Amino acid sequence: MRTDLTKTLTCTQLLDTFYANLRTTRVEKLRFTGVGNRDVYNITAPFRYNGEEVLLGRVEERDSEFSQVFFFTCENEVWSPRVHTHTYNLQDPFYSIIKGELIVGGVEVITDPEHPEKIISWVTQFYRGFNIDSLCHFSSGPGTMKDIRLIELSDGRVGVFTRPQGVRGGRGKIGFTIISSLDELNEQTFIEAEVFQDQFVPEEWGGANEAHLLSNGNVGVLGHIACFDRLDDKHYYSIVFSLNPETFETSPIKIIAARSDFPIGPGKRPDLNDVIFSGGLVRLGDGRAILSVGVSDAEAYHIEIPDPFSEYE
Repeated sequence: MRTDLTKTLTCTQLLDTFYANLRTTRVEKLRFTGVGNRDVYNITAPFRYNGEEVLLGRVEERDSEFSQVFFFTCENEVWSPRVHTHTYNLQDPFYSIIKGELIVGGVEVITDPEHPEKIISWVTQFYRGFNIDSLCHFSSGPGTMKDIRLIELSDGRVGVFTRPQGVRGGRGKIGFTIISSLDELNEQTFIEAEVFQDQFVPEEWGGANEAHLLSNGNVGVLGHIACFDRLDDKHYYSIVFSLNPETFETSPIKIIAARSDFPIGPGKRPDLNDVIFSGGLVRLGDGRAILSVGVSDAEAYHIEIPDPFSEYE
């Protein structure tokens, strides 16, 4: 594992490299119906399960952070809630498929009992099942830990990405561990994961958003890096890196998308205008990929870009 902090690059340095490399993109704003006037953002990539294409999205009033996660299906290029499907009182959905079983998760907010409008903590919740209509809760992350992600490795074990903060993680670092099966997914697993210490400078933070098993057995990680500016506005960018699950060696981080890739549009708050949140990536097999992102905590987009994982295979 790399541990040389002198080689850790800041958001600004990574952006310089990103903007220096021209690429061809195609951008599409996703259209949603059936959710009233609420925003849909921080979507997963579309995926097929049991023959049906779906995606998960965070559905929320513009002036609130109390959200629901919906399953959506698409007809005539418009996404609408999947009929008769349970919704979850969660933020920032994600999914993975482990041994054929669908794993769905998101972040549950914890409120002050005396002031229910005030969010005081959050917990990542996990659901599993072989049918979208019968998912059951089976695990919870530690308090205040977001960006926990799972992947089935080439040997059948389960890779677990974590994001500790505080003493072990500062503003947020990426951790990783391997378990034999989902039965071992518990709070101790999350807490004891090894933390990559040299990916982010202390003033910045990041997390994993989705993991892909590459053809060589390594893991391609889609994530985000974030920072504050002098006005305390947030800046989020989509990143990728590769991980060798045997040695825990990681490649350097690179930015693959920024808010400037997308049209000017509404934002949840002024301090979130320069925010994109990596939701998922679909590799097209022709050197291109489609990245799903939430934009400014108000909209959802797809952007076609060069496949960022090709160089790792």
